[in-house]
Amino acid sequence: MVDVVDTLTIPENLSENEGARPGSPIMRPVEFVAAALVAFIICVLLLGVTSRYVFSLPFVWVDEAASISFIWLAMLGSAIAIDRNEHLRLTLFVAMMPERLRGFVETLALVAVAAFLASMIDPAIEYAVEESYVTSAALNIPNSWRVSAIAVGIVLMGLLTLRYLFKTARLSDLALAGLLVGGAGLAFWLLGPTLKGLGYYNILIFLIGVVALCLVAGVPIAFCFGLGTLCFLAFSTSVPVIVMVGRMDEGMSSLILLSVPIFVLLGCILDATGMGKAIVDFLASMLGHVRAGMSYVLLGSLFLVSGISGSKVSDMATVAPALFPEMKRRGYKPKDLIALLSTGAAMADTVPPSIVLIVLGSVAGVSIAGLFNAGFVIAGVLLLALAGLARWKAMAEDMKDVRRTPLRVIGKAALIAGPALVLPFIIRAAVGGGVATATEVSTIAVLYALIIGIVLYGGIGLGRFYRMLVETAALSGAILMILGTALAMAWALTQTGFARDLASFMAHLPGGWLSFMAVTIVVFMILGCVLEGLPAIVLLAPLMFPIAKNLGINDIHYSMVVVTAMNIGLMTPPIGIGFYIACKIGNVSPDDAMGAIWPYLVALLVGLAVIALVPGLSTWVL
Repeated sequence: MVDVVDTLTIPENLSENEGARPGSPIMRPVEFVAAALVAFIICVLLLGVTSRYVFSLPFVWVDEAASISFIWLAMLGSAIAIDRNEHLRLTLFVAMMPERLRGFVETLALVAVAAFLASMIDPAIEYAVEESYVTSAALNIPNSWRVSAIAVGIVLMGLLTLRYLFKTARLSDLALAGLLVGGAGLAFWLLGPTLKGLGYYNILIFLIGVVALCLVAGVPIAFCFGLGTLCFLAFSTSVPVIVMVGRMDEGMSSLILLSVPIFVLLGCILDATGMGKAIVDFLASMLGHVRAGMSYVLLGSLFLVSGISGSKVSDMATVAPALFPEMKRRGYKPKDLIALLSTGAAMADTVPPSIVLIVLGSVAGVSIAGLFNAGFVIAGVLLLALAGLARWKAMAEDMKDVRRTPLRVIGKAALIAGPALVLPFIIRAAVGGGVATATEVSTIAVLYALIIGIVLYGGIGLGRFYRMLVETAALSGAILMILGTALAMAWALTQTGFARDLASFMAHLPGGWLSFMAVTIVVFMILGCVLEGLPAIVLLAPLMFPIAKNLGINDIHYSMVVVTAMNIGLMTPPIGIGFYIACKIGNVSPDDAMGAIWPYLVALLVGLAVIALVPGLSTWVL
């Protein structure tokens, strides 16, 4: 999932990435191994599901084999993302700089990444040695077989970064960048005794200041978090850096997260087989003849397609080309189409299988089944808000020459779309009903989509399927690297006692839980603009969820507010990165679309206010 916009390089599985580099020939063996790991994980998990539910004979080694493969997939996939320039990063400020300065800042960002990776090699190797004394329960092998992936991945990423640096950077820029990064490190080291006495000011210096500077310089977000945490631990505490490697391992190794690459692959299959387009065509045949009907079709398609792909970019790239031409013929302005597309994608992000919900459940310890059940309802509330606005704005829609689709055509479209339509409901029912875990359902959904795609939708060639596996590995690696470094940063924040003091401050806000909810909405909207969903959630969930629980707020209710606020921020200009993705997919200037999106954002905010003030909307399904 890869797309580049004016503000950000976003990894997504289905779009073209203008900023991405083609994979290097020297990485072909790594890509093959990563693709094989994706396939192996799916096969092993399917074997586990079959043995457990069909033969009532669970294989105890399945989880360990999948866990070992998963961490290797994460690190090799992260290296592939480095090679292809597919790591998530903010480029808004770099793009504003003069060309000569931009070249230097990009070199400085790469040098900072290389410095971080070089600093992590020794702790990663030490961590692997320490883990060699731990033996796995089922396979009876040293745990170093698993965690060695971290050291191998760090070395590989470091070599790829240096290779690209020496291949593209000016020698003068490289030398100056090296002096700046080295000088900053030396200055922090010399000031170490002073820094250790500054207390919470070190959070401002390292976990906010260093991270913010790295973001502005275009350092990939995973490495922004990594650099801030590394500097914080190394220069202001006595905690060994090996502890950071352990926290990264913990962030990337949760078995719940195994479903992430599998749902990513499911999104690829959805696009390749045309299953998403079949859903769009069916809804268009049903609703296209009514006033605002095409708006309803667009919103409904995003709702249903999101339930299969779990990818906002995949959703928008599937829906926009199928609907925009007819909507323009009916008098819709391109800027209004972009506004509806982007806010509709934000609305649909709580529809299962949402990768954001899976990650949130993992890091905050919230029931995935509960999140999936509530997600449908919450998306429905936002859907009604947007549909109401769309109906009002469609009063001047040109309906001449619009005819009701014949029942025969509707029936044919329903027959074609039927197998795709049932998939999101199968996923929701299986997870929400406790029949299977999100990971188990993801593997079944991939198998189902492959079979249906081959039988009914034209199938997928082996070459394309292999490329999909490699893209899945690259995106999964980029996501999991963010999770690892963000969890390490969240752990560092917690260890300072900041979380305890923050909880005490929040608990005494005037207005109680309502004030806390308002602060939550503002914070996650801002972070959603800058960091996108996953980094913001992993960074703040360990801090905010315990406070919410102490204030009596239900975890599922709070999760829905957090995810919705974050997605609204994601689509809010001038920084919201999702807005620029929608503009790029619809080929509309952001300047033109910016004025049109505000009424739709207000509709989402009204929906968010209702969700926040009425906990029963999130909890009645539990």
